[in-house]
Amino acid sequence: MDANTQASISWWEKQSFVKAYDFVIIGAGIVGLNTAIQLRLRYPDADIAVLERGWLPSGASTKNAGFACFGSPTELLSDLQQASEADVQTLVQKRYQGLQLLLRLLGAEAIGFEPSGGHEVFLKHESEIFAHTAAQLPMLNAMLLDALPNHPVYQVRDSNRGYFGMQQVEGMIHIAGEGMLHTGKMMRALWDYALNLGIRVFTGISVESIHETGQGAELITTDGAAFQASHSFVTTNGFARMLLPELDVQPARAQVLITEPIPSLQLQGTYHYDAGYYYFRNVGNRVLLGGGRNLDFVGENTYLQGNTALIMESLEGLLQSVILPSQKFEIAHTWSGIMGIGGQKSYIVQSVHPHVHVGVRMGGMGVALGSLVGMELSEIV
Repeated sequence: MDANTQASISWWEKQSFVKAYDFVIIGAGIVGLNTAIQLRLRYPDADIAVLERGWLPSGASTKNAGFACFGSPTELLSDLQQASEADVQTLVQKRYQGLQLLLRLLGAEAIGFEPSGGHEVFLKHESEIFAHTAAQLPMLNAMLLDALPNHPVYQVRDSNRGYFGMQQVEGMIHIAGEGMLHTGKMMRALWDYALNLGIRVFTGISVESIHETGQGAELITTDGAAFQASHSFVTTNGFARMLLPELDVQPARAQVLITEPIPSLQLQGTYHYDAGYYYFRNVGNRVLLGGGRNLDFVGENTYLQGNTALIMESLEGLLQSVILPSQKFEIAHTWSGIMGIGGQKSYIVQSVHPHVHVGVRMGGMGVALGSLVGMELSEIV
């Protein structure tokens, strides 16, 4: 720490804030706050701090679409091309267990949870894909028989019941046990829970490097301040390689829009389309729609927040042609979030040094996995 930095930090601040902690978590998102909470429950007298570089979490924790989901049929069929049935079953089960842990921790009302069920949508030009997927549902349901409680998990929706006002739909598969929640309420409830447990959450602090000391870890911030920790945890998901370049995790931007209120909106629940690259739901009488990353994988592999004309036009086109056909709508707001993906679908929970641990690579399933990953991280020490 240079002289100028030392001069900017008072003795009182060093004694009470920039000091030695038992546990320091980097990232105040879903995983980071859950890790801090679980550590407090395991170690009631520990001194715990969470460091967040933004005024709110910088990745996708407060920017996701609010899906409480565990996997659509086409996603699982794709996963089975790369992984064993046992591995896919385990990952789906962990996603479901993570959602149940979140509900037990905070309660359905606090996070605005609605057990709406999920749906996978197939358009007219995907008739062969729909037929193939539908034929595989008995196999998928049998695979998940011991992993999930709601059966059958996947079931073709009767076309006579309609498709929620959508057009160009060839077919739809209902997913039992999925739902939706209010992302802002969820994160505020997690934040309040952590604060009520006496966990210190510092915003506006960006960690530049972590050093294993043999007795613990030293975290150097961009302004030169040094936090000491018996154990430190990196939970920054898509941003993790900024601190630990050796990790197999890449940023993946997700762009999202929400409409102004739509009178007599028929759409209810959550929906996946195009192998999950598009996803939409109702938020009251508004439509929230995100995705399109597959239109520009290279460009969306970025740490930068923002929206692009290519993807926004694609989202609006899907609204016009499929979701809200023959209806006028206006876009109320757009935003983006940064996910963490990698060469494998599984998340990473591991110790990279004796006193430095990571919980990252949620693969777009942070809502489902965050609570479980936080618990696993708390057990790693």
